[in-house]
Amino acid sequence: MGNVTLSIGGRSFTLACADGEEMHVTRLGRLIDDKAAASGAEGQTETRMLLFAALMMADELDELRKRPKTAEISPDFTERLGRIASHVENLASLLESDAASA
Repeated sequence: MGNVTLSIGGRSFTLACADGEEMHVTRLGRLIDDKAAASGAEGQTETRMLLFAALMMADELDELRKRPKTAEISPDFTERLGRIASHVENLASLLESDAASA
């Protein structure tokens, strides 16, 4: 088990995490610290500061979940992908021909 000390709102929090997850947890802690700072809750109790940060992050997550799930693919990308697929098919045919003649 690894230990990580996070600084959020000017306060330190030490917690355990799985080995190898230290950098990831530290990065997440920085995100929470950024939200705590943006919420203007610094100077509040730890509970209120973290509540405000969590509410802001939950709001962002809610907005992301509301976005359409379909991704738009540009016609240019579709055309390029088609050309690549054609080249791959040609290469596969050439390899099959070489293998058959060997």
